[in-house]
Amino acid sequence: MPAIRIGHTPDADDAFMYYAIAHGHVPVGDYEVVHVLEDIQTLNQRALTGELEGTAISAGVYPQVADKYRIMRVGSSIGRNYGPMVVATKERAGLQIEGSRIAIPGEFTTAYLLLRLYAQGFEALPMAFDAIVGAVQRGDVDGGLLIHEGQVTYESLGLAKVLDLGEAWGSDTGLPIPLGLDMVRRDLGEEVCNLMVESLRDSIQYAFDHEDDALDYAMQFSRGTERETVRRFIRMYVNDDTLDMGDEGEKALQTLFGKALDRGIISSMPPIDLI
Repeated sequence: MPAIRIGHTPDADDAFMYYAIAHGHVPVGDYEVVHVLEDIQTLNQRALTGELEGTAISAGVYPQVADKYRIMRVGSSIGRNYGPMVVATKERAGLQIEGSRIAIPGEFTTAYLLLRLYAQGFEALPMAFDAIVGAVQRGDVDGGLLIHEGQVTYESLGLAKVLDLGEAWGSDTGLPIPLGLDMVRRDLGEEVCNLMVESLRDSIQYAFDHEDDALDYAMQFSRGTERETVRRFIRMYVNDDTLDMGDEGEKALQTLFGKALDRGIISSMPPIDLI
């Protein structure tokens, strides 16, 4: 049986989406699926060389991998007036980002791209996403850019919101915010690409239909977060937009890369090639 390697993060939302495939409830044709679990920054780096047949990436890195991958309409992490946020300790709740040292979860992440669109004059310090809260609490950095469950739990960790990039994007554009994308490698051909899209869509729908079973599986990747908090986080980022990003999602990607081009963050506009 030929194998297809699919890269996704060891996070609750991705685990929820891939539960049915991982447990054999939804096949990917006659292929054996090899799940490659890596943090998003590592997946972004691997995507630069086109290593995996399918992979999750940050939307922010798509311009650099568009020659190798197509964007699935399914599987996207899309927020509506919420998203990555900059936090500081409560004592520094009024932090000015300009002139500050901000921990970021990787230079290729959409979160960092958004921060560059809505703030300037800061020093970015890349580190593992799950090290950022501790760095802020210890005072190693002035603020931290949070993704994943930290967006839900930051207050209970003694932190205060400085800038919600999802809110900033929503008020600026009126569009949803495309954060994570699922990709399929171009050289697989139309038939296999379509098969991977359909299988992921079926897997997500299965998780919706069997939410508690899928949540049980996702809890293995929750880093000790309480169950109902994990459920809330999953529902934020695995939703109707995840089944199909639709015209709004496509427009949001065009807007994101258009803004990045205008700011000189990227050098050319990538094709928005959806399947």
